[in-house]
Amino acid sequence: MSDRLGPLGLNQMTPEQRIAAQAIIDGPRGALYGPFVPLLRSPELMENAQRMGEHLRYRSAIGTRLSELAILVTARHWNQQVEWAIHAPIAAQSGISAELIAAIAARAAPQSMRADEAAVYQFSIELHQQKRVSEATYAAALALFGEHGVVDLMGINGYYTFLAMVMNAAQTPAPAAPGWTLAD
Repeated sequence: MSDRLGPLGLNQMTPEQRIAAQAIIDGPRGALYGPFVPLLRSPELMENAQRMGEHLRYRSAIGTRLSELAILVTARHWNQQVEWAIHAPIAAQSGISAELIAAIAARAAPQSMRADEAAVYQFSIELHQQKRVSEATYAAALALFGEHGVVDLMGINGYYTFLAMVMNAAQTPAPAAPGWTLAD
């Protein structure tokens, strides 16, 4: 597969693209990579997506560890290599066990999770597979995270689905991340 919407050189960018790219580089990500490479073709969309992603990734009501877990479930659902390569190491650093990461990668039922991880995992799995969440699963997430947390959890799943769709259609190549790849 070839990268359909690969990196643009500075001389190839419109003034709007340069401004949008610089905003990403100056923000918490520090560089233009992953989904922002293809999204740069639509600078306004990229800017809006980046703002949403910045909130969901860095300031969600469920915290980084659980946000990263939801991102991994989404990446696995979409077979999204870029998201997986970026977020599996972050999830591990944030406290998600290697066993849980491996189970998600293998599409296997995790054997051991903390209560908050189980709530995020089940919520995310149901949302992706059934396109809705059962009453029991919703109630469990609501009890742990409140309405704000549940809405942010919905947002994380939706946002990373959007990014997965963009990168899958653009055939964005995964960064070199030894040990952090998905088998289809």
